Amino acid sequence: PVLLVFPVGIFLWFFLLARLSRRRAAICETPDLDRMEAISAAFTQHFYATFDSNRAALVALYGPDSTITYEGKTATGPPAIMAIFSGLSFQSIRHLPTKIDTQATLGGGLLITVLGQLQTDSDAPLGFSETFVLKDAGGGAFYIFNHIFRLAVHN
Repeated sequence: PVLLVFPVGIFLWFFLLARLSRRRAAICETPDLDRMEAISAAFTQHFYATFDSNRAALVALYGPDSTITYEGKTATGPPAIMAIFSGLSFQSIRHLPTKIDTQATLGGGLLITVLGQLQTDSDAPLGFSETFVLKDAGGGAFYIFNHIFRLAVHN
């Protein structure tokens, strides 16, 4: 009986090891960098063009579980996020992204960081940093799951 337990134990060990290796391989798959860059470029172009021309239309880019931290104010859900945007005091804005970096996240999402300048009304341009986590909504669609914005102003 002892000899039978040992081979079964080894079999179980190798079975678990193989299963763990397959799971690790699935998690650590090399992402399609060209696809990630294309999605990131299309998203940022659309986001900033919409923000600069029709902020109210941004509501379609957020889901019910989306969270934003905008200059230290945090809100969750599209109505609360739009309340932050509608409370901004400037009349016009122009974003000029200069660097965009993208990485894959677990679950098929994307982490996007943007560094750039923006100009509001007739004010001098200011630097900004913005981070987005896009969540895979299935069918090739994404929505903004997390969003952080901060002006590059040092006091």
